Amino acid sequence: MADLLRLIVCSLAGAVLCLATPAPSLPVVDLGYELHQATFNSSGQYYNFSNVRYGAPPVGKLRFSAPTTPSTNGSKVFNDGSKAVTCFQTVPAWTLYSADWVANGTAAFDIPAGYHVPPLGNTAPPDPTATEDCLFLDVMVPQAVYNAAGKGQGAPVMVWIHGGGYTLGSKTLYSPSAAGLIKRSQSQGGKGVIWVAMNYRLGAFGFLSGPTFQKQNGTANAGLYDQRLAIEWVQQHISKFGGNPKQVTVIGESAGGGSLMHQITAFGGSRGKVPFQQAIVQSPGFQPSPSKKLQENVYKSFLATAGVSTLDEARFLSTQALQLANYKLVGSSSPYGTFTFNPVVDGIFAPALPGQLLLQGRFDKSLKVMAGHNLNEGYNFMDPFAQNETVFDEDFRIFFPTITNATVDYITQMLYPPIFDGSHNYTNYTGRGDLWLSEAIFTCNTNYLARAYGNNVHNYIFSVPPSLHGDDISYTYYNGPNPPYVKNDTLAIIMQKYFTNFAIKGDPNGPGLPRFPTYGGSATVLNLNVSTIGPIADNVKNARCLWWQKGLYA
Repeated sequence: MADLLRLIVCSLAGAVLCLATPAPSLPVVDLGYELHQATFNSSGQYYNFSNVRYGAPPVGKLRFSAPTTPSTNGSKVFNDGSKAVTCFQTVPAWTLYSADWVANGTAAFDIPAGYHVPPLGNTAPPDPTATEDCLFLDVMVPQAVYNAAGKGQGAPVMVWIHGGGYTLGSKTLYSPSAAGLIKRSQSQGGKGVIWVAMNYRLGAFGFLSGPTFQKQNGTANAGLYDQRLAIEWVQQHISKFGGNPKQVTVIGESAGGGSLMHQITAFGGSRGKVPFQQAIVQSPGFQPSPSKKLQENVYKSFLATAGVSTLDEARFLSTQALQLANYKLVGSSSPYGTFTFNPVVDGIFAPALPGQLLLQGRFDKSLKVMAGHNLNEGYNFMDPFAQNETVFDEDFRIFFPTITNATVDYITQMLYPPIFDGSHNYTNYTGRGDLWLSEAIFTCNTNYLARAYGNNVHNYIFSVPPSLHGDDISYTYYNGPNPPYVKNDTLAIIMQKYFTNFAIKGDPNGPGLPRFPTYGGSATVLNLNVSTIGPIADNVKNARCLWWQKGLYA
């Protein structure tokens, strides 16, 4: 009878939460607001506490606002993590052409015809795991670490911020294969690291912004506040799992790396130290958005697409209506290579662009930092139709709507001139587009970090051909042979040892590994290639990156 009652209560609660006692065979952590039970991975010998709530449901009046902590009023709920949870997400329509573009280049398109948005369906693709109430995270804990909870200082912690252009992705996009990283962290006989991965609100749900939006009591960069709350949750609760809150390394790739740039420079450093001690910043990407005009235009487009005139009206729309508006706006309105939504300069969380704040010394200087980029980060995102001066110039007005003609001329004639003899590292418009977008959106960010931290960082370049954006992820989360994505298993294992060594002791170097130098005055980075691992000069230590960092295009 008791089991039947528990089944009924759990069913009414949507399976993930129920007001019943947990089964005794697996460990349960008391978080104050819920009792959370783990599953056990026998091959990896770690516990997985899946779908742990870290924020209250951001719905109703809490829509488009900073997240709040879970309520501790009333009875504790039991959560066995069995219900998968992701945030609402969508992709721009241009991504339908990405694979063809990478494979075939300009032959994939009718270049003179220009880009035409492919037709979208009338409804967003169904995803049974997607919900507005999505502020959940996963915690993977080696069994020996969990068993030692409360004994000693605890294990190092790695916290993952996923990528996806700030409109897609989830905590489980790569973290199911974090088993490889956990295994590598135990390779020197230690108990290993704890792995944490979070969801955060995406698209219109997490990154609406603009002057009118903020005047109507919206919180710009809500998705960044979600991430910060999850990291603060780690500080408060990770010791219950056997972790050390004073030894937390946050790692992020692409939008996750771009988010980490914003976390490092949050509030211009005015609120003291950030709630972590180290950062691994991989391919940090975001569209620099200091323009209030761009933010305002996106907000107005969102209201029009949703069929409302104010933020309060949007707050009381159905979830389905908001999801559809987000799907339409990102899918149809994102110019080629962009995602519409993005972290922005809001005057609060981001008082200026991260590069500017780093230049001005307005950031947490106590961190230890490791950062890296791929050689051809921009290729996947560059406008394939920018094969003449007219379209090439116009792209800068799309990315930076308040840019002046004089600034466009400076970029296109001085920084990336139409000289295709190889003297500027490109021989055609495609290479030219790849280079400017790589530097402005991705690679220069790693150079900003190196200089901001006095060149006392560990930076790398991932150069395994074709070294496109995201090619390194299969190496970072390697968990056994994975052809054709991993071309050299040994390189993948070495990379994982570098990352976990850094998380454990603040230095990627270790026994049997090629020496990983600090950046130093000579701007030395470690080249990671299938044929060699060794020091080379940083390819983004150049005048172009110095110019981009100043934000003169706004």
